[in-house]
Amino acid sequence: MDRNGHRDVTEVPFRPSVGAPPGAAVLDFPGLAARARSHGLDVHAPMRLAFHQLIAVRSGSLRCSVDFTEHELTEGGWMWARPGQIHQFRSPLGAAEGAAVLFPPGYLGTATAAVARLDRPASRSPLVVPEGADAEAVRGVLDLLEGEYRTVSGPLEAHVEVVRHLVAVLVLRLAHLPGAQSGATAASEAFRRFQQAVERDYTRTHRVEDYAARLGYSVRTLTRATRATAGCGAKRFIDDRVLLEAKRLLVHTDLSATAIGERLGFPDATVFTKFFRRRAGETPAGFRVRASGTRH
Repeated sequence: MDRNGHRDVTEVPFRPSVGAPPGAAVLDFPGLAARARSHGLDVHAPMRLAFHQLIAVRSGSLRCSVDFTEHELTEGGWMWARPGQIHQFRSPLGAAEGAAVLFPPGYLGTATAAVARLDRPASRSPLVVPEGADAEAVRGVLDLLEGEYRTVSGPLEAHVEVVRHLVAVLVLRLAHLPGAQSGATAASEAFRRFQQAVERDYTRTHRVEDYAARLGYSVRTLTRATRATAGCGAKRFIDDRVLLEAKRLLVHTDLSATAIGERLGFPDATVFTKFFRRRAGETPAGFRVRASGTRH
């Protein structure tokens, strides 16, 4: 609930597990459920994560949603939910056996983050299924990571670094599986700064000119950099971020369209409705009814 009594999305920060080394958490599914309970959370409720969450299914099946799109993980499947995305388990965790790897932004070194393209917008499909040698490699890294996380041998500082390096190997393997980053290119400094600014200020301004002035670039430079990395112009990139948040709030809260428009920086409900209809092809109310209906 927000301060006005409306249902809102639960924001979940990264918190180290009690008695575990800092920096990351590596858990089986019962451990993931226990962690949620210890923090007063319902593991099956929608949550906006402030950290990366990798889910691997070894046996059984598990239904999840990421930003209101349903996915089913079966044996060998992986789900990668990124910071800021809204994730929800849609079937009991007990229906599958597997592991979860959680780590916050900034946990991995800058070189690893760059090669794994952690600064890129989240993939349209967070679900990957490694095959053949790729599957064996990813499974082997996960096995090593779980074993190291459970057993502290030697100095704690060395243990923490070994876990960090194994998480880095896992992330690099997953990020470069066939199809995981289709068409991905290295992000320029201009795009990285623009993306960070949009994430920070998209509720305040939707104008490319404002971002260009604040960052010291021309509109043309931002548009070129965004098109090269994200495959769309700068204005479309801003609007996509606003539309995504609007959809999140429509599906996962009971805020009115007027309140959502205000939260997203629109001057009035009419302007928000026109924006949403133009970009989504339906009204906010129509989307809420349709999207909510598919979740039951």
